[in-house]
Amino acid sequence: MYLFTTFPKSSETFLQREVLALSATGVKIHLYSLFRGGGEFAGMPVQRFSLWRLVELIWVIPIAAITRWDVFGVIWRGLWTRRAPSWLNFWENMLGAAFGGLGRAEMRRLQPNLIHAAWGGAPATAAWLLHRFDGHPYSAAAHAYDIYEHGGDWWLDEKLSEARFVHTSTEMARDSLIERGLPPSRIVVSRRGLNVWPAYRPLRSDREELRLVSIGRLVEKKGFDHQLRIYRALVAAGVKFRARIVGDGPGREQLDQTITELDLRSRVTMLGAVTEAEIWRQLSWADVLLHTGVVAYSGDRDGLPNVIPEAMAAGVVVMTSPAAATTEAVTDGVSGRVLSVTEPALWVEALREVAGDDAIAATMRDAGRQWVESEYDAKRNVEKLRRAMMGEEAG
Repeated sequence: MYLFTTFPKSSETFLQREVLALSATGVKIHLYSLFRGGGEFAGMPVQRFSLWRLVELIWVIPIAAITRWDVFGVIWRGLWTRRAPSWLNFWENMLGAAFGGLGRAEMRRLQPNLIHAAWGGAPATAAWLLHRFDGHPYSAAAHAYDIYEHGGDWWLDEKLSEARFVHTSTEMARDSLIERGLPPSRIVVSRRGLNVWPAYRPLRSDREELRLVSIGRLVEKKGFDHQLRIYRALVAAGVKFRARIVGDGPGREQLDQTITELDLRSRVTMLGAVTEAEIWRQLSWADVLLHTGVVAYSGDRDGLPNVIPEAMAAGVVVMTSPAAATTEAVTDGVSGRVLSVTEPALWVEALREVAGDDAIAATMRDAGRQWVESEYDAKRNVEKLRRAMMGEEAG
C-alpha cells in the first residue's frame, strides 16, 4: 500500500518513476491518494480518498476518544501542547489523521503487508495512526520539505520513530534524521533515478551565444532573484546568451517584474509550467543548466533536485549553488561548477569558460553522465527500497 498526498502529480515525476521501477520488480502495489489525484497510472488504479467522508468524523471522533484513548489522546494532547509550524502543515496532518481514523475498516479488509507513506506529512500521519490503531506495519519517506520547512513537520519525530524504516534520497537528509535521534540502521538512503536514459547529445560546437535553462517551481528556495542578477552581470560583461526559465509558482509575478527592471526581456523567457516531455526538449536545447538554490526564510531547501541529474544525463553542463545536497552530485570543476549565488562575477567567469573551452565543457559533461549512470539508475536504486519493504534489509 502506497499512500500519497496527491497522485499522480505532474510536478512529482520522481515518485511516478519510483512506482514504475518498484512495480517492475514484481511488487504488488495498491496506490492511494489522500487529496486529489486518483484515476489510473500506468495501468494501475489510483484510489482517492473522498473528502465527503470527513462528515463521518462527527461520530468517529467521539467513539475513538472513548474506545481508543491510547491513540486519540496522543493527538489530543499534541493539539493543546504545541503549535503546528504552519497552517498548511496543520491541515496536512489533520487530513492524514482523518484518513487514519476513517480508513481502518478498509485497511483491515486489505491487510497490506506494509503501508508506505510517500511523504512525511499527511501520508505518514495516516500510516502512523493506522499502525497505532491496528498494528499495520508501515514505513515512511522523509523529504527535504518534511525535514526542514519551518523546522520540520509537526509530528515528524513521533511518526518516524515507529516506522519499520525511513526512506530518504540524500546523505544530507540522512544526517539530519540522525541528528533528530533516528537510529542510522533504520534509515534507507536510496536515490531517485531515471527509468529511461535520454540520448547523450554531442557538445554543441557553436556556443558563442550560450543557451541557459533553469527548471523549478518559482518559489523562494530556488533563488531565481539571484539568477536574474547573474543574467544582468552577463549582459554587463558582454557575454551573449539566451535564458529560459521553466516552471510556475507564487513568485512568477515578482520575477516577471524584475526581468523588466533589469532590462532582461530580450534575453530571458519565462515558459511557465510544461510537460515532462517538454522539459526534456528544453534540456536538449540547453548548453548549461543553472540552479541557484538557497535556504528559504522558512528553512525550506532542496535536497538534490531531480532536474540536476536529469540535465547531467542529457549532456548539459550543470552550475549550481552549494545549498542543500546538490554537491552530492556536482563536484566543482569535475562534474559541473559549484558557485555562490551572491557572487555573480564567478558565474560570469565560469560561463565564459564553458562557452570558449571545448575541453573543459566536454570533461564536465562526461563526468556528469558517469555520475548519473553510477548513482541515478531507478531500477538499481529501487532495489534497495524493495529489499527494505520486504524486510530483507533495514538500512
